Amino acid sequence: MKDAMISIRNVTKRFPGIVANDNISLEIRKGEIFALLGENGAGKSVLMSMIFGLYEPDEGDIWIKGQRVTDYSPRQAARMGVGMVHQHFKLVENYTIAQNIVLGMEPVKKTLGFLPLVNLTESEKEIEALSHRYKLDVNPRARIEQVNVATRQKVEILKMLYREADILIFDEPTAILTPQEIEYLLEIIRELRENGKTIILVSHKLEEIKEVADRCAILNRGRLVDIRDVATTSTREMANLMVGREVMLEVNKPAPAFGEVVLEVENLRVKNQDQVEVVKGVSFQIRGGEIFAIAGVSGNGQAEIAEAITGLKPVTDGTIRLNQVEITHYPVRQRNLEGIAYIPEDRQAYGLILEDPITDNLALKRYFQEPFSTPGGKLRPEAFVSYARRLIDTYDIRSNRGEASITRSLSGGNQQKMIIAREIEQDTPLIIFVQPTRGLDVGAIENTWQQILREREKGKAILLISLELDEIMALADTIGVIYNGEMLEIQPASALTAMEIGAYMMGVKEHE
Repeated sequence: MKDAMISIRNVTKRFPGIVANDNISLEIRKGEIFALLGENGAGKSVLMSMIFGLYEPDEGDIWIKGQRVTDYSPRQAARMGVGMVHQHFKLVENYTIAQNIVLGMEPVKKTLGFLPLVNLTESEKEIEALSHRYKLDVNPRARIEQVNVATRQKVEILKMLYREADILIFDEPTAILTPQEIEYLLEIIRELRENGKTIILVSHKLEEIKEVADRCAILNRGRLVDIRDVATTSTREMANLMVGREVMLEVNKPAPAFGEVVLEVENLRVKNQDQVEVVKGVSFQIRGGEIFAIAGVSGNGQAEIAEAITGLKPVTDGTIRLNQVEITHYPVRQRNLEGIAYIPEDRQAYGLILEDPITDNLALKRYFQEPFSTPGGKLRPEAFVSYARRLIDTYDIRSNRGEASITRSLSGGNQQKMIIAREIEQDTPLIIFVQPTRGLDVGAIENTWQQILREREKGKAILLISLELDEIMALADTIGVIYNGEMLEIQPASALTAMEIGAYMMGVKEHE
């Protein structure tokens, strides 16, 4: 095809024990937004990594702008105008935004006629102008460690634009963004297309694909299932093709059977690292068999509530009781042993040891207990392996080398499945889910929702913190809405509409 920016012809990529991409052929046209859909571990990121030069195909060819690429690398990809925003950002925390953007191609001027000196001032001006042009307004002098997730994403986009990329690959770009940030990013993607860029959007969020993409290719277990025009394909059709079966996200939630109070939080106050109070006198209870959901816009204190309950953040004031035992100042392990399971918001920072194998991560909270170790403290490797194999099978955790796979090598969604499997299998009276379906595909979301409801049926108390209002409305028995660190309203889920919750989330109090 004459206007093809990228042609992938019969490409196969294998890793030990798995065929990540199996004889895939497709073409991406100039000036379109092309979406690549598939379950977690379907091979989307691997295929895009080959276009970006991180991997080479074992079989088949890749053509960029009519030129067949050989001995391909990210540096060569950048020279050919290909840029990629990875799912997990590649930024240096203690560098400024400008330093991150120019890294590897620093502008140099000569002092005294011969001494090379990096001209960062000039770069900062260029980056400022570039960010205004694409409505990505950032402060080039701010350090990465000081900025939020949405700004970091803008920096990754500016890195591509600074290198004059005209093919832009976004790998799961909205997986860690709030709904407001997602809408803003989609506007940026449209703006980039209007400026003549070709966009490849790797995602499993079908509503977003429907909103911005022109065409979509659907992968299932490494194989290309179909290429569709987005305008004429429903999200249900996309979901069914991705998963290979009928997907149902309408939950069948039996009437609750509440038990005794499991968690009691009273007048909780928490400060952040700058000693600013971010949780202000919050009180609530969760009974056995109850899903208590906290709804709110990101950054209003809900993450700090979870961290205070789990012991990751100190409590300024107030009490936390688990099954009538006060645990307010217990260390983290003691809270775990008392009966708290925790699925954190940031799976890589707080949930996993990325360089360790699956076996170690799945036993991370139980390795010091039988059957994983003897009474004398000697580890039993065979117990780690058999336990990991059972969880891999039960929770459909996909990897290239089974239980021996290094955790970093798994897709983001499969890493999330690992954490959910480990925490649910602890069989604790309280389970805290923070953004449990972030980064998961529609099939995995369906399974996760069903797992949460099964734990509810077992009589577990569940604290659900989610930015997805649809998720809260589907699962919650009781909803608390938080704004600016205060719990504005707590009601049975049946007594609140999405519009009412949205109003509370924006700080509108009752009778206003």
